[in-house]
Order: sequence, then structure tokens, then C-alpha cells
Amino acid sequence: MKDVFKQPRVAVIGAGMAGLACAERLLAQGWPVTVFDKGRGPGGRMATRRVTVPSGTGPSGTENGSAADVTLRFDHGAQYFTARDPRFRARVDDWIAVGAAAPWTGGIVRLTRDGAIEHSPGERFVGIPGMSGPTRLLADTTRPRSGIRVAEVTAGEDGWRLRDEKGIDLGEYDRVAVAVPSPQAVPLLAESPDLAYRAASAVMAGCWAVMARFDRPLDIPHDGAFVVGSPLSWIARDSSKPGRASQVGETWVLHGSPEWSEAHIEDQAGDVANRLLEAFRAIAGAAVPEPSHLAAHRWRFSIPTRGIDTECLYDPERGLGACGDWCLGGRVEGAFLSGLALAERMIGAG
Repeated sequence: MKDVFKQPRVAVIGAGMAGLACAERLLAQGWPVTVFDKGRGPGGRMATRRVTVPSGTGPSGTENGSAADVTLRFDHGAQYFTARDPRFRARVDDWIAVGAAAPWTGGIVRLTRDGAIEHSPGERFVGIPGMSGPTRLLADTTRPRSGIRVAEVTAGEDGWRLRDEKGIDLGEYDRVAVAVPSPQAVPLLAESPDLAYRAASAVMAGCWAVMARFDRPLDIPHDGAFVVGSPLSWIARDSSKPGRASQVGETWVLHGSPEWSEAHIEDQAGDVANRLLEAFRAIAGAAVPEPSHLAAHRWRFSIPTRGIDTECLYDPERGLGACGDWCLGGRVEGAFLSGLALAERMIGAG
């Protein structure tokens, strides 16, 4: 007979904001939780890329002088987050208090098709020293197992059996929370056809992110811009964010639009970097020199272009659910609230 007083063992698949928020809440309830993540570190698209370059590096990687190496940081995934919901705002205040986040007061605008510049006011926050700051703090509590790609979630004798892509057994669990992009969630939800069908209805586009470092400041009056009518959808002076001032030169992140990124999703990274740099030059309104560092990163599933308009998915009879920003509008805040909602659903169902 099953021990009804035993706390359920939970597997959380994915250590982005949604998965970590879900795991943290379940751990606070006293449930044993194991978090699996395919990446080298937690955070998902709340990512910070670190690049070490010689401080005297000139255009195209040539040396202009001998000097110590410089480590650059680029927020090449999520650019900032908002905090409208009081539950999330309380967590953001906690992160600010311990130095893991800070307000970003940079000037943000919208560049229209006809060349007009519209101000885009609002309170925005970023992680410290990079966007991964808050998720790394959450990981201190949830302790995800990195570098493990869960490939199978199948019904076991008394719960759910997980295996990785090599078929290695990862253990059996009473509950499973799938916290990965919706296209990757669908096969993991296969034993619950209704959940898999609903997850499949969410559509996520890819995004090419370009990281550029310039040896001198660019004469651009804003720190970030939403872009309309261009291969780019977003540009940001990454070095304007709090906690980044120690970087030598100026760093920029350029995001390809969902439409352009999808059309070029299989292109070579070098070609993408050069093409989006040219798009940046076309809209910057100032001379943009050759960068001393230029690289591109492909996010295969980045932006929910159609969500499912619900906080999370959960089958209480089977103890299987899913969460993510694709449930609640594609924002960091939405990912956190989706993970929290799934945890509450699990706790409420017992």
C-alpha cells in the first residue's frame, strides 16, 4: 500500500526561471525535488555570455597592442524584466537587496518604420552582474543537475521514470514538472495526450542574437530600442546596464526579429552576425565602426508568438505538468509566475 504521508518526489526538467521558481516553491513545502537541465549552468534564456579578448584587440580580431586580457559580458538572451505582479515584485526586491538585480534606468525608445523615435517609459530591471544573476541565486537553493538532457518521461511501476538521451535511468518520481520551451515539452508530455496537444498549440520563434564590442562609445542617444520594419527587433547598449561599467569599450546586443530569424535560422553564425551588423548600421543614425568583437548566438526557441493563455498545464490524476513563458506571454515575469502556479497546483492536488 502506498504511503500517503510520504512527501512526493518531484523531477523538474529545465533550470530556467520557470523551472527554478517551481522547484523553489516545492522545496519550501518540504518536498524532495531534483532539477535536471541540459545546459552547463542554470538560467535558460536569462543568459550571460562571457568572452575573454585582449584589451588591445582591433577590428576583425587583429592586435593593436599588448595588454592584459579583458572579460566581456553580454546579455544575449532576455534583455531585462518587468515586475508588475506583487508576488514577482517581492522577489525582485529580494534580489535587489542582495545585489543580484538592479533597476535599469537607460533610455529606451521605439524606432518606427518612418524613422520617428518614440519614448518607451516603464520600470525595467536587470540581473547583476549579468542577466543570469537571479537564476544563479535560485540555483543556490534548488541545486540543479546540469548537463543532463532528459529525453523520456514514461510511466513506471509507481510514478514516472526518467531517462536521458543515452537511455541512462535517471530515477523514478511521483510528480514531474516540464519547464522547457513548448516544442521540447511536447515529447516529454507524450504520456498525457491532452497536455501534449495543448503544449503543441503554443508557437515559439527562434532568435538570432549578435554580440558586438566597440573600442569607443557610439554616438547613439538611446541605450535600447525596439525596432520596427527591420531585420532587427531590438538593439541595446549592454554596457549601459548597472554592474557593467568596468568593461573596456562599449558592448551592444542586437536581436533579429522573429520573422527574420526564422527565415535565416539555419544560416551560418558568421554570416548572420555580419548581416545584422549592417542592419544596425542602417538604423543607428550614426557612424558604426568595425567592432573589435563580433559573434552571433542562435536561440532555436526564444519568443512565444502564440501562447496558450493559461498559467500552466497540470494533470492532477497523473502528477504531470508543464510551465514556462510560453504559457503567460513570453516575459521573465510570466515564466516565474507560471512555475509558481504549477508548484501551487501540485501542492493543492497533494
